[in-house]
Amino acid sequence: MNFTQPTPIRDAFGKALVDIAERDKRVVALTADLSEPIRVHWFAERFPDRFFQMGISESDMMGTAAGLAIGGLIPFATTFAVFATSLANQPVRLSIGYNRANVKIAVSHGGITIGGDGATHQAFEDLALMRMIPGMTIVTPCDAVQAYRATAAVAEFDGPVYFRLGRTATPIMTDQQTPFEIGRANTMRDGSDVAILSTGSVLRLALAAADSLSSRGVSARVIDVHTLKPLDEQAVLRAATECGAIVTVEEHSILGGLAGAVCETLCTSQPTPVERVGVNDTFGESGEPDEILEKYGITADAVVNAVDRVLKRK
Repeated sequence: MNFTQPTPIRDAFGKALVDIAERDKRVVALTADLSEPIRVHWFAERFPDRFFQMGISESDMMGTAAGLAIGGLIPFATTFAVFATSLANQPVRLSIGYNRANVKIAVSHGGITIGGDGATHQAFEDLALMRMIPGMTIVTPCDAVQAYRATAAVAEFDGPVYFRLGRTATPIMTDQQTPFEIGRANTMRDGSDVAILSTGSVLRLALAAADSLSSRGVSARVIDVHTLKPLDEQAVLRAATECGAIVTVEEHSILGGLAGAVCETLCTSQPTPVERVGVNDTFGESGEPDEILEKYGITADAVVNAVDRVLKRK
């Protein structure tokens, strides 16, 4: 499907899921009273016999999804990120993770750009929690085009996946020719002075920062890390070797997410100066997405400032 205007990533997921289910009868969808926010209400309308409304019972949903997967189906269990990773942590860990059940955990409301729902519904730690589950693959698409394609790849992938979707409308940064392969990062812009690694919709901030830096004569490589786990370690190490300095950008805590994964890789193989742009060790609050990003220091200007700092350490 061709998206040209800014589109919520979750919308692309909802449309892709219906199209995939048309081709593969094994695909089923579950939700915990959040069918419209995760955009699986379209699936429910088209395939009512393959849709399971579990009510406000996230743990039950995850356990049920694991059973459906072990029975040979491809279940997409959908909810908000904070509910999937906190309320339902035990069945995600044991029923899905331990059994390597072929469940796709598709979530929205990861990060801080969720509008008025505020701190109780903002998940800053979800990627870190999912990274710690052995065998869990983590995919965080940057825009609607990539999300549509990623949904098909996730459905075909054999094993549990944590699929983080955005709520707000996001500019389109990729197209049908942009490479997408689970586990393989994309270089969106080449550069040699510094590498900016981003995951999810904040890729737009990394690209904007690279444009600003270019006007000052700084050559910034921009890498889309759409698969956080397994991390494309070769892309990280190549960026460290060829650029000598790295900035990570994520709508997540600077602890345990993209920054953590990158630093863990570099410390054992290629020690390199790194600056991190993300949420510090704090809870969030309600507010308009752009205002919240500004307050918590996740902006193109913040990325530029991080580049300035890391270049001094290079």
